[in-house]
Amino acid sequence: MFDPATLALYMAAALALNLTPGPDMLFCFANGVSRGPRAGLAAALGIGGGAAVHTVAAALGLAGLFAASPTAFEILRWGGAAYLLWLGVKALRSTASGLGAAGPLPPRPAGRIFLDGMVTNVLNPKVTLFFIAFLPQFVEPAHSAVLQILVLGTLGNISGTTINALVGMSSGGVGRILSRRPIVARLLNGFTGIVFLGLAARLVLADGRPK
Repeated sequence: MFDPATLALYMAAALALNLTPGPDMLFCFANGVSRGPRAGLAAALGIGGGAAVHTVAAALGLAGLFAASPTAFEILRWGGAAYLLWLGVKALRSTASGLGAAGPLPPRPAGRIFLDGMVTNVLNPKVTLFFIAFLPQFVEPAHSAVLQILVLGTLGNISGTTINALVGMSSGGVGRILSRRPIVARLLNGFTGIVFLGLAARLVLADGRPK
């Protein structure tokens, strides 16, 4: 289905993009630091789940709605920002009870962290538009575009999820060691909250839809 040279070029481009620090990687890093390696892995898998949704949407042409409708784009953008804001405030509230009682963020089931990552990714319209702008460049007109986009999106998602998982799990080990000191743990919680708030601000202040 794919020309080997085209597929190699795509994988090289996807790997380069996945290695570039961005909101998804920061999300995994923040969860890993604050709650441990398992949380970092769950966050990465959740981001991967969201990317799978975007891949299917792009393949079926549903994502074109967000490229054509400013209203749909804005609803999704503000919804994603609100969700990230909620996560950030929740993390920062853990620092409000005094330095002496500091500790890691409250335990959160891996399934909930997975859902956080998935919702965060799905509600980022920039990801949607990236998929419909990037993937078609590597589609061969002679074959099924839907199938090609599904394959390309899945390959890129595997690459990104692997990298995010490594980041989340390794940062989790560091966070677990540092969190043995209460004051440091509180600072880590604050850092996590600031990261989430920064991601929300980045989504709100983004320069609209790609031109």
